[in-house]
Amino acid sequence: MIKGFLFDLDGVIVDTAVFHFQAWRKLAQKLGGDFTHEQNEELKGVSRVDSLKKIIEWTGAEVSDSEFQELMEIKNQWYLELVQTLGPKDALPGAIEFLQSAFDDGILIALGSASKNAPMILDKLGLTSLFSAIIDGNNVVNGKPHPEVFLKGAESLGLAPEECIVFEDSIAGVQAAKSGGMHCVGIGSPEVLHADVHFEALGDTNPKALQERF
Repeated sequence: MIKGFLFDLDGVIVDTAVFHFQAWRKLAQKLGGDFTHEQNEELKGVSRVDSLKKIIEWTGAEVSDSEFQELMEIKNQWYLELVQTLGPKDALPGAIEFLQSAFDDGILIALGSASKNAPMILDKLGLTSLFSAIIDGNNVVNGKPHPEVFLKGAESLGLAPEECIVFEDSIAGVQAAKSGGMHCVGIGSPEVLHADVHFEALGDTNPKALQERF
């Protein structure tokens, strides 16, 4: 019996991925390099530390430990400037309605996001009250594809992994869900994600249908 839903944030509930891309690309250019939209797919669902490591590798820059910390803060400030205008209107198609329906049906809801800014973004979207737990980059040691963020999410809801469905749009996120023993709904292409079932957006399905399916 499915009792809990665990959601990634970026690309599932709201699309701030474009803001991450703009901020990371600006940082790459600051380091004297650049990266492509294709390479950006490797940053989705990945922690800030691991994302910066990839960008340093791509640009060939030499960065000290102190500079590494400074670069992470610079990127985050650029990102935060871009997301200040977010509001409920920016939620992805059907996301708010899906979350509200799940909440009304008594399904426990948690967030499992690499983003340390997740609580602020949920607040801007007006969704905080629907979540029983928020597990983000501040609460985990291991980033996706390690399952820690989702295992902690299930634990925080008092549920076993098999009682939960994870909603993800990234390869690393789907891998994290599956290695954690959870069902997984992919938001995006089945050719890329390899989840149990796929939809273009949350608005293309409903909580009851997914409970019955799993």
